[in-house]
Amino acid sequence: MTQKSQTPYNIKEKEEKNAAYRSLIRAELADELYDRILNIIVIEKRYRNKDFSAKQLAVELNTNTRYISAVINSRFNTNFSCLINEYRVKEALHRMTDKRYADMNIEEIGTLVGFANRQSFYASFYRIMGETPNNYRKRHSVAK
Repeated sequence: MTQKSQTPYNIKEKEEKNAAYRSLIRAELADELYDRILNIIVIEKRYRNKDFSAKQLAVELNTNTRYISAVINSRFNTNFSCLINEYRVKEALHRMTDKRYADMNIEEIGTLVGFANRQSFYASFYRIMGETPNNYRKRHSVAK
C-alpha cells in the first residue's frame, strides 16, 4: 500500500499566471495605486477587518479590481488574499510574543488581526511560517 504525501491544511503551490490585463495598466497609475494600496493596508491596517476585500479597496481607490489585482501581482508578487494574510500573520507573530497578549489564546489573536476563522488563520500561518501558531508560540513563549 502506498501512502500519499499530503501537506497540512491542503496548501497548494502557487501557480504563475500570465494575465494579459497586467500590461494594460500605465506605469504611472500602477505607481500611484501601489502607494495608495500600501497606505490603506499597512498604515491604516485595514487588513484587520475580516471583511476587507479587493472590491472594497477598488471602490475606495476609485478604480477596478483588475487594476488592483495587476498592481498587487506585479509590485507585491502575490495576490490580494495572500498580501492581506501576510500582514495579518506578521501582526499575529508580534502579538503572540508580546507579554501583553499572553492571556489571549491563539484563536483570539487570529480574530484580532483580521482572520474570519481558526482554519484560515492556521492555514495562512502555516503557509507563511512553516509551522503552526501553537508551535511558534511555544518556541517564543513569554513569561506572564
